Amino acid sequence: MGGSEGTATPRDRLVPASGAIAAVAVLGVMADYAHPFEPKALLWLPAVLGPIVTFLAFLRTARTPTLPEPTRRFWRHLSFALVFVSIGVTTQAFDVVTSDDPVGHHTGPVMLAFCTAGVGAIMYALFRLPLGRQSPGELLRVFLDAGTVVLAAAVFIWHYATRDALGGGDRTAVYTSLFVTVIALVAVFAVAKFVLSSHLYVNNGALRLIAAAMLIGAVGPMFRAPFEAVDPYLFPDMACTPIVYFFATMAAMRQRDAGLGARREIVAPPRRSFSLLPYVAVAAVDGLLLAVTVHQDADQLAVVVAAVLTTALVVLRQLIAFRDNNRLLRRLDHGATHDALTQLPNRVLFHTRLQQALTGATDHPVAVALIDLDDFKEVNDTLGHEVGDQLLIGVARRLADCMRAGDTVARLGGDEFVVVLVDADPATADLAAERMMNALRQPVYADGHELGIRASIGIADGRTGDEPSVLLRHADIAMYAAKKLAGTAYLHYEASMAAHGTEHAHLGAELREAITGGRLFLLYQPIVSLDDGRILGCEALVRWAHPTRGTLAPDAFIPVAERTGLIVPLGRWVLRTALAQLAEWIAEYGEPAPGVLNVNVSARDLREPGFAEDVGALLRGYGLAADRVVLEITETMALEPGQSITNLHRLRALGVRVSLDDFGTGHSTLTLLHDCPIDEIKLDRSFTQAQVDGRPPVAAAVIHLAQALGLHAVAEGVETAEQAEQLLALGYTAAQGYYFARPMPAEKFGELLREPASLMPVPQWQMSG
Repeated sequence: MGGSEGTATPRDRLVPASGAIAAVAVLGVMADYAHPFEPKALLWLPAVLGPIVTFLAFLRTARTPTLPEPTRRFWRHLSFALVFVSIGVTTQAFDVVTSDDPVGHHTGPVMLAFCTAGVGAIMYALFRLPLGRQSPGELLRVFLDAGTVVLAAAVFIWHYATRDALGGGDRTAVYTSLFVTVIALVAVFAVAKFVLSSHLYVNNGALRLIAAAMLIGAVGPMFRAPFEAVDPYLFPDMACTPIVYFFATMAAMRQRDAGLGARREIVAPPRRSFSLLPYVAVAAVDGLLLAVTVHQDADQLAVVVAAVLTTALVVLRQLIAFRDNNRLLRRLDHGATHDALTQLPNRVLFHTRLQQALTGATDHPVAVALIDLDDFKEVNDTLGHEVGDQLLIGVARRLADCMRAGDTVARLGGDEFVVVLVDADPATADLAAERMMNALRQPVYADGHELGIRASIGIADGRTGDEPSVLLRHADIAMYAAKKLAGTAYLHYEASMAAHGTEHAHLGAELREAITGGRLFLLYQPIVSLDDGRILGCEALVRWAHPTRGTLAPDAFIPVAERTGLIVPLGRWVLRTALAQLAEWIAEYGEPAPGVLNVNVSARDLREPGFAEDVGALLRGYGLAADRVVLEITETMALEPGQSITNLHRLRALGVRVSLDDFGTGHSTLTLLHDCPIDEIKLDRSFTQAQVDGRPPVAAAVIHLAQALGLHAVAEGVETAEQAEQLLALGYTAAQGYYFARPMPAEKFGELLREPASLMPVPQWQMSG
């Protein structure tokens, strides 16, 4: 495309050529009007050559591949109409030039037949155009406005043509004039109807230019009398016909430019509450009224002028009201298609733009990028919705600023944004994703807070003809896959992702049934004293008895539960079942029953407003002392201010103990241990099983920290006697792991309670002795 700059294309030359022909025609007629000259055939030459240029313009537009088929068909029909009209005009020119008596309009039967055929072809082209869906009221308004235009045209035709023909006594002239009048009025009505209607396939400006051309062609020949008085061989058709061709050429080029600029788009034009065309017709009739009464008596002229001024004031008042209505309609249209917070296109307009991008005669790539802000809910929960709104506005501006002119950035809702990338292959989509990542790299400053942005971007690559819903679903799958990567990241959709996503969706449906259908069960792992191996308590661990996959550990279904929202009912089932089991052990075994029961809770549980109250209700329902229940949370969960911290304080107020699980692997800080209501820390298995290499073990630092803060410490993942002995030497008093016992069903754990014994394995040297 860059190589064509500075070089005029045939399309660029057609409009100037048609304009030059029209200018020559007007100047020639003006010159002959001032000083008649010979030969007269020169004055008819522009009217004969003009349609050649216009025909080329129509043909180019009809062959533009980016235009919809109904549009190309419309311009093909106009090409046929132009041929008929040009033959009729050429016939008229030949008749006038060769006639010995040029007086009159010279509307011969041949010219009349071809011009009638041309007008009929134009009307057929207009009526073949598909219309948008309209209410009965809108159709009535269109026909009333079109009738106003036709009535005004009829007045002019009567005054300048039919009236004289009726008064001349020539019956042939009368019939001819009446026939032309009817054809002209029908043509004006057809054009007015479609100019005033909401169409889909013809450019608004192009159709108005066609309407202007037809009006000039219908009204221009009526002014024959002034020309005939100067020169019998001088016709207004010599000037107005090339002007008609010039307007038609501009209309064709306007349509073609619209098709090239807004390629493949089939969009209804902006809605207008009114059209100026009927008001122009009213003004024209008022002007004619003033012209025919200007020579009458003063009283009659005063009344006519007052009537015209009154009409003008009413029309002016209506136009002002219509202008205000248009502003309101534009605001309403914008509100219906744009997000109120970010002012980006909303879901409705996004789907429209995506459908447009995937529709067209030419094959081209289209990409959809779905952007989801990670941890946005925490911003709302901790800093408030006003800060969250400012974050969304900042993200929206950055995304909009880094897009190309033809792309669409929209907000789907919540913290989800989507981008339609037109003519974007995978490499181009990668560049767009990089621009988005760079734009989101810097934090957003909102209400004094510096907010870092982490986003996951999923890209679906498609082509013309793809289904919008499928493309959006693929982008959604890729976006969730990108969430598994660290930081802001993007991924293109791959078929393997769909299989994984389908598997997760199916697993989620099965999990819902498992929660209500009794396929979940709990195992219990003892927490023992490192000093003598006696049972201090236990931790409840959930398992899923899947009908085809066997027993599933939490790692296989907890992520699915969190994504589908099932983590809350799952957590309530675990808590309720575990507390019921503890109550049963206490009732059956008394003192040997576990002193404490550890239960894991999720971040979603802690964010539930009534979670602490629900735990309290369960404790009362099962008659349990609150200090015998330990709820295990992770460090990341404890870092979430807001409802999570509120629930932790309420649980502590009930007497429930809180344990910080997997300590050392998250965001542990002294401030966290000081500010959060924590009773216990559980040393992560990675530090328990660390090799002794001469350096001070992390486990030593953790136990000293726990002792200094008055926290109970439990070591997880103990698997060997050496690990147990080292932990005991460091000061740990409690531990759990495979060295003591694996997780077991409640019945097996009950056997341990029935015959209390040490779970500390006997050393090998004692067994051999």
